[in-house]
Amino acid sequence: MIVFPAIDIKNGRCVRLRQGEASDVTVYGEDPVETALSFEEAGAEFLHVVDLDGAFEGKGVNTPLIRSICEAVSIPVETGGGIHTMDDIEERIDAGVFRVIIGSRAVEDPSFAAKAAARWKDRIAVSIDARGDEAAVHGWTKSGGVKVMPLAKELLSSGVSTIIYTDISKDGMLTGPNFEMLEMLQALPGISLIASGGVSSPDDLKKLQDMGIYGAICGKALYEGRVTMEDIRKLKE
Repeated sequence: MIVFPAIDIKNGRCVRLRQGEASDVTVYGEDPVETALSFEEAGAEFLHVVDLDGAFEGKGVNTPLIRSICEAVSIPVETGGGIHTMDDIEERIDAGVFRVIIGSRAVEDPSFAAKAAARWKDRIAVSIDARGDEAAVHGWTKSGGVKVMPLAKELLSSGVSTIIYTDISKDGMLTGPNFEMLEMLQALPGISLIASGGVSSPDDLKKLQDMGIYGAICGKALYEGRVTMEDIRKLKE
C-alpha cells in the first residue's frame, strides 16, 4: 500500500482543515515546497497535494506553487482542487503532476471523467468526498445529490480506475477512517482505492493495508506525530 503524505495549500501555506471547513484552519508550514522535500527525504513514495484555494474558488490558484513542488522532488505528485476542464488537467500535467484528481466536475458530470480517463488513462483519479453516503461538491460546501456506491460503479464502468474516497466527517478529526464504506468500495471489481480522512495511527494504516487497499492519504496524523514516516516505512517490511 502506498501512503501519500498530504500537502494542502491555502494562501501559499501548508495547512489542514477540520471536516473541510475553510474557517477552521491549522497552519503547519509556511513553505509547501520545503514540506514536500522533507517528506521525500523521509522516504515518501508519492505526494498528495491539494489546491484548497482552487477547490473553493473553482479554478486553479496554486498551480505555480504545485509546479515548484514537482520540480523540487523526484517522486510522483498527484493533485486536485479547482479542476473542471480538459485544459485544467493539461495545465497540471504540464506542471509536472503525475496524476490529476477530478472532484466536483466528476460528481456532476461522470462523462467528463470518462473522457479524461480515455485520454490520460492512469494519470486520472476521481475524488468522491462524502457526507454520509452522499457525495459533496464545490470544496465540500454543497451536496452533489449523488450516492457514493452508484457513482463509484458508474465511474469504474466508464474507464476510471483510481478512486479516492473521503469521509468528510472524519477528515482532520483523527477518529479513524470509515472502514465500512471503504470495505464496500474495495469489493468493486477493478478499483484502485485510496482511503482519505480520519487516519489517526499506524494501526489504521495497517488495517487499510490488510484490506488490500491501494493507497491511504495521511495528513494531520503525520503533522502531529501520531504517525511517523518510520511507521510508514515499516508497513513495507
